[in-house]
Amino acid sequence: MKTARTIARALALIAGLGFATLACAAPKDAGDFGPPRGPVIRAVLTSPPQVPPPTGRNYPAKVIVELEVIEKEMEISEGVKYMFWTFGGTTPGSFIRVRQGDTVEFHLKNHPGSKMPHNIDLHGVTGPGGGAASSFTAPGHESQFTFKALNEGIYVYHCATAPVGMHVANGMYGLILVEPPQGLPKVDHEYYVMQGDFYTTGKYREKGTQPFDMEKAIAEQPTYVLFNGAEGALTGDKAMLAKVGEKVRIFVGNGGPNLVSSFHVIGAIFDQVRYEGGTNVQKNVQTTLIPAGGAAVVTFTAKVPGSYVLVDHSIFRAFNKGALAILKIEGPENKAIYSGKELDSVYLGDRAGTNMAAVSRATQSAVAGNLTQEEQVKAGQALFAGTCSVCHQANGAGLPGVFPPLAKSDYLAADLKRAMSVVLHGLTGAVTVNGQPYNSVMPPMNQLNDDEVANILTYVMNSWGNPGGTVSKEDVRKVRATPPAPAKSATGH
Repeated sequence: MKTARTIARALALIAGLGFATLACAAPKDAGDFGPPRGPVIRAVLTSPPQVPPPTGRNYPAKVIVELEVIEKEMEISEGVKYMFWTFGGTTPGSFIRVRQGDTVEFHLKNHPGSKMPHNIDLHGVTGPGGGAASSFTAPGHESQFTFKALNEGIYVYHCATAPVGMHVANGMYGLILVEPPQGLPKVDHEYYVMQGDFYTTGKYREKGTQPFDMEKAIAEQPTYVLFNGAEGALTGDKAMLAKVGEKVRIFVGNGGPNLVSSFHVIGAIFDQVRYEGGTNVQKNVQTTLIPAGGAAVVTFTAKVPGSYVLVDHSIFRAFNKGALAILKIEGPENKAIYSGKELDSVYLGDRAGTNMAAVSRATQSAVAGNLTQEEQVKAGQALFAGTCSVCHQANGAGLPGVFPPLAKSDYLAADLKRAMSVVLHGLTGAVTVNGQPYNSVMPPMNQLNDDEVANILTYVMNSWGNPGGTVSKEDVRKVRATPPAPAKSATGH
């Protein structure tokens, strides 16, 4: 018995030494989880793509976060309205920044004009529902709960009121950053970008007010996949900015509700990626996966000037559903790194321009019933730049022996209905245009809406020496419903 007791005491001593060793080995920056110190702080919240400044503290504090739910109609694309449910009036919601060890007093308000109750689930919260169980809030009411920020990282928050998927799909998500105690390394710019998939009853870019489509959402067939809640939210004069030599950090979230993001910046390699929002770092990364309800931190240094295109590299989402943003880098060229020759239009499509205001004006006039040919031409010019100009060229001249010209085209002038059919249904085989043979493939542009086809063709028919004329969306609708004629060789007449 004495021997057994001696062995037991020895084992206990060894265990105690082991725990003591682990405690001594714990990193000094593991967090201060004692009571809050210093004055109470009201968190600075920012709208995307802006990020609040670093906390700049070396101690935990009590931080008050006040966030209001607002249901509001906003543009999801040019001329397309959608009823967003938001945290703070934007999709994604306001960016929240606290420090590991902080005690966060969270106030969730639901605007009196809301139609629905809402709550919030913060993935950075340790507790039932991430706060959802304590924050169910009816319109015109306010809820409050408190949590300790135990884990550093970048975390998604979202609404978790049933039906949860519908609330998230309507734009109810955002990011909360829990800084490590020592803070993050200094960079020149920090930006906030968040992807989401949206489900509308109408097709991509179909104009007017578009309701949420539950069947599409359940089938995981989004109409739009977007950065920061709207097509063009981060392009043109809304693009993010930096200069050559500066270090850029982007907090990238994925609200989902369904899709995984393959996040990529065309022309840049990430120096570091904190993947899945955790503390591990991967270096020299081209594309990083961000799960629905997940986030990452990507950092890279701008080395040469130009427009860097942010995409979901599930590439149809970028160019046919809207998942596209721009970071513009200004500064001197470095021919040793890159020779130059930038062609935005190849990547950006109709987002290469500063905006799509002409398309919006044409849409508004069409709704009012007073759409003019001039408005159609201007809208068609903007759409042509992204849809057709790469092959047929900005001047309509085409490429000799490859893509037929649209300028002074006898093929177009001979049969406008046929021209509509070619755009909608495509064309394969030999044709003769302006006396020259062509034998290539024109893919169907059936992703375009009726008004977009009408505006593009009206622009083409009134440009480059073509005979003029107007194409209406009603004309296009009729042709769309008509099966294409059997393929055969054709001449301009």
